[in-house]
Amino acid sequence: MAALRCLHRPHISLKLARGFLGTILPGKSPLLNMCTFRSISKTGETLWKPRFISTKGSFKLVQTTYRILPTGAKMENKEIPSDFLRDKMMVPNSDPPGVGDIDRLHQFFDRSSKLVVLTGAGISTESGIPDYRSPHGAYSTGFRPITHQEFIRYSRARRRYWARSYAGWRRFNAAQPGPAHIALASLEKAGRIDFMMTQNVDRLHHRAGSNPLELHGTVYVVACTECGFSLPRSSFQDQVKSLNPKWAEAIESLDYDSRSDKSFGMKQRPDGDIEIDEKFWEEEFHIPTCDKCNGVLKPDVVFFGDNVPKGRADRAMKAAKECDAFLVLGSALMTMSAFRLIKAAHEGGAATAIVNIGATRADDFVPLKIQARLGEILPRLLSVGSLSLPVV
Repeated sequence: MAALRCLHRPHISLKLARGFLGTILPGKSPLLNMCTFRSISKTGETLWKPRFISTKGSFKLVQTTYRILPTGAKMENKEIPSDFLRDKMMVPNSDPPGVGDIDRLHQFFDRSSKLVVLTGAGISTESGIPDYRSPHGAYSTGFRPITHQEFIRYSRARRRYWARSYAGWRRFNAAQPGPAHIALASLEKAGRIDFMMTQNVDRLHHRAGSNPLELHGTVYVVACTECGFSLPRSSFQDQVKSLNPKWAEAIESLDYDSRSDKSFGMKQRPDGDIEIDEKFWEEEFHIPTCDKCNGVLKPDVVFFGDNVPKGRADRAMKAAKECDAFLVLGSALMTMSAFRLIKAAHEGGAATAIVNIGATRADDFVPLKIQARLGEILPRLLSVGSLSLPVV
């Protein structure tokens, strides 16, 4: 859901405001398809769009500004620079979607009655969370994520992971849903999406109002690897701080901006951790253990080298095999847990489509492939033909 308010010109009609967000107006007029400019800060996303008003045969240019605040995505009062998300955008370059792209995607939605949607890291990069595989992703810098085997076997690997993850948590938790998350929540609530799942662990879909199946789990839950006891991430953060008060104070005094002298070269990583020097975690850093059995605590995510839990994998596969259309958004499908789903849907006779910047593992058999930023194409899709519906 999105809360909308006009910042500068209160006389602007609700119909025009909705049309601007891509929920009512079909956008056939060239004047209505002009560029939308946007900036992001800790208080939300501000957008403005030029429009023309006809007055006695002449046109007057008016700048109208709106702010979108996703309902459920409460903007907490965190000490974060106002330009943080804007500066940390990791979205690959792409031309704006054309009318043909929007029409093809609309037809794909319109012809389906049991649509399954799978989202990947490409939808979260627009909210300032880096990915792994894009040209500017983590892999491009030589980063290697921790594996399940490393985490379980080596206490040093666990100290390294949790120290970095603690340091990056405030920043990761500051990310907010983007226009694509909000548009999908609208489509889901309107019944245009039968089942949604995500490879992402950031819960931005939940903040936008959706409740997708989380294929790879979530960093918002910490679980014991031995007895299965779990606790909220916020509680785990408090325990780390309690066990390492001086260390936590030192980490929290560092600057968010990697260009600052106070950042010590910290870099945000895709799963919420931050790259920091060994001196911050090698010695005298203590990790909480399970309150129930004193076992090893791990984020409730599927690390590289691990498998998606059987019940979750079975549920995802069932949805893929029973759908009549399968849409991938923002994923290169390089992990087998995701690739096998679209392959199963294709082999079952379902229509398949991908919206992603760059090549994917399924390009050889998926007939509809659109290169576009999800935050630019999905909101515009809402205003086309039978998909016209209000933002939730």
